Amino acid sequence: MSNLELEHSIEAILMVIDEPVTEETLAKVLDRSVEEIVSALSSLVRAYEYNGFELRQISGGWRFYSRPEYSAVVERFVLDGQQSRLTQAGLETLAVIAYRQPVSRARVSAIRGVNVEAVMKTLVTRGLVEEFGVEPETGAILYRTTTYFLERLGLNSIADLPALAPYLPDLDRLDEILGALTD
Repeated sequence: MSNLELEHSIEAILMVIDEPVTEETLAKVLDRSVEEIVSALSSLVRAYEYNGFELRQISGGWRFYSRPEYSAVVERFVLDGQQSRLTQAGLETLAVIAYRQPVSRARVSAIRGVNVEAVMKTLVTRGLVEEFGVEPETGAILYRTTTYFLERLGLNSIADLPALAPYLPDLDRLDEILGALTD
């Protein structure tokens, strides 16, 4: 298989995947070394530099994405009159989970100051949040964001979330207050 055939094979696979695919998976499927796959992916990234889409490494794998400058057009096409956005409560709850994970439902409720049970169910149903073990002290189920969440935000990891500290009050003091409320 030539380099051009390898790139075309990778493109064909990337067109049909539902979630990002790793270099290792591509290497195994195409019977090539990881180094050859990485080289081909780099070549493809350069080849798509002036298209309406791009090839990005997201959430530990590779996938095609529309370019951010075309997001309004893509949003109009995808939604086509449908309302599938999260509510303000959903966005706030998702933000708390993203920045405090793993976190229990009770902790999220304490931070938001409202019951989040229905919102949590919605986030789990939409695949943005998942259960992630049990809190040893209380036995409460812990939640975290999913790879789908990272994918939707275009992030490689939670570490890529923007810093909130400049916009928040003293977080150490907030932890003391929340600790006092839950004791």
